[in-house]
Amino acid sequence: MEWENHTILVEFFLKGLSGHPRLELLFFVLIFITYVVILLGNGTLILISILDPHLHTPMYFFLGNLSFLDICYTTTSISSTLVSFLSERKTISLSGCAVQMFLGLAMGTTECVLLGMMAFDRYVAICNPLRYPIIMSKDAYVSMAAGSWIIGAVNSAVQTVFVVQLPFCRNNIINHFTCEILAVMKLACADISGNEFILLVTTTLFLLTPLLLLIVSYTLIILSIFKISSSEGRSKPSSTCSARLTVVITFCGTIFLMYMKPKSQATLNSDDLDATDKLIFIFYRVMTPTMNPLIYSLRNKDVKEAVKHLLRRKNFNK
Repeated sequence: MEWENHTILVEFFLKGLSGHPRLELLFFVLIFITYVVILLGNGTLILISILDPHLHTPMYFFLGNLSFLDICYTTTSISSTLVSFLSERKTISLSGCAVQMFLGLAMGTTECVLLGMMAFDRYVAICNPLRYPIIMSKDAYVSMAAGSWIIGAVNSAVQTVFVVQLPFCRNNIINHFTCEILAVMKLACADISGNEFILLVTTTLFLLTPLLLLIVSYTLIILSIFKISSSEGRSKPSSTCSARLTVVITFCGTIFLMYMKPKSQATLNSDDLDATDKLIFIFYRVMTPTMNPLIYSLRNKDVKEAVKHLLRRKNFNK
């Protein structure tokens, strides 16, 4: 009852890089260029995976979902960040903040689960090639992708509802670029230990479970590669594994840094810690979606041929 006499907040102020106009301009240019690269790279992958019949396989279906997810993920956060860099008004309503939290957490959870599904797909393709068409039938891989999106939406909806129901009063400054869920929870004038526990449990469940699936799948793939006698036969699967593990380690590592730090560190208010969190956020939201089309597909021979075929067909139509 202590907070009833306080003014209940209806909007928040996104601090971001306020007070550092030169840094804001620099970050705007860098993030805008990266955002364009993300749209072009992932958009191209989606387009060719739809138009080229040779790419109508489970692997490219998953990659198309991942590219669409990356575009949605960056658009929901980066576009508002770019606008805030140029705008003097850096406030956001409580409802708008809830939408940002829901979309950000939903996309992040979906990507974690989807990466686990993709690892399983590669395990079956490399370790059980004869059974691959049966195990990874169209019904199976469509259900796996749909399940990833559903898990992300449900987890995010639960988390967002718990946070929105918290009382917010006094301080309305979010020390972040967007309504990141941890930054918003810290503003509540109530005990958030329950929310932090739920966030820890769900983050552990939806991060560690796919990560465990990734580790087991790629371990079995590597063991299978070592059994191949010819060096030529080992080169393609080993190249695929190393490239994908780079993306997975980058993606999962940044999530661990953001959401699974010790509480004593996460609740510190030092400027150095805040700056570190913001840099991790930028790396998490921008670099991974940029790397995905380059590492997963655009260096792939099938994708290169599909791009060339698409360009030739476009020139022929002219």
